[in-house]
Amino acid sequence: MKTFARITILFCLGVFLWQSWDFPDWGDKDSPASSHLSPYFAKNTMKDSHVPNIVSAILADYRGFDTMFETAVVFSAGLACFFLLRRKPPKTKSKYYRHLPTGITVKITGEGKEPSKDSKVFRQIDSLWTPYDLIIRKTTQYIIPFVQIFALYVVAHGHYSPGGGFQGGVILAATIILFAVSRNLVAGLRWVSEKAASVSAAIGVFIYAGAGAMCIVLGKVFLNYEALMEVFGTDSVMARYYGIFVVEIGVALAVTTVMIWLYYNLSSSGKHDEGL
Repeated sequence: MKTFARITILFCLGVFLWQSWDFPDWGDKDSPASSHLSPYFAKNTMKDSHVPNIVSAILADYRGFDTMFETAVVFSAGLACFFLLRRKPPKTKSKYYRHLPTGITVKITGEGKEPSKDSKVFRQIDSLWTPYDLIIRKTTQYIIPFVQIFALYVVAHGHYSPGGGFQGGVILAATIILFAVSRNLVAGLRWVSEKAASVSAAIGVFIYAGAGAMCIVLGKVFLNYEALMEVFGTDSVMARYYGIFVVEIGVALAVTTVMIWLYYNLSSSGKHDEGL
């Protein structure tokens, strides 16, 4: 089986290398992208899409189908990682709790009575004991809100300025991952649970696809945002503005939650009992 897999990989590699010889040279000014596509986008983006950010116009308008399927691929990656790695924890296992007033770590095994989930005295931590570090805890506590505000800014202004759902989503996910790394995985799961992450990732994809489907319902082609004039009660320019913004929200939601979902499974080998 391994031999067959190696042969398949080498065959695919050979096909890719063979086809790459037909690609234009790096930076070739006479390539189709440089001689036809780029000049057209530079001259006609404002006229066609009314979006000053050419990159956003290309991603969410000219090649909106491609970006939608990219978002679906991101969700598929999280789903594949879940099926490959996720494991049910054993029915009986040791759990660790930190006594908040004293910082003492308590191990509960077997039939030991566990503190309630809403306990203000005991806090569950990873099975791999995580030392309490006041400096790291307080530093991340003060940094994370500012990074999250910047992430939302990147998402909110991505359709009109550099940024967007992919960039803002990764930044926002990094704050949750930073929280989980600086404390422990259990704390991260309390903030954003696995179920919330997986469901939100699917919702993000549906928001993107739903915006395109709404355009069809209103009599236009898929992802022709001018159809949303009736929904938002505005002209075609602002309808495109709001339409692309809705799409960016869907992308950001999917990317954020999939990144968190991936971290949960990769850092704990699918057991969700300890992080990095």
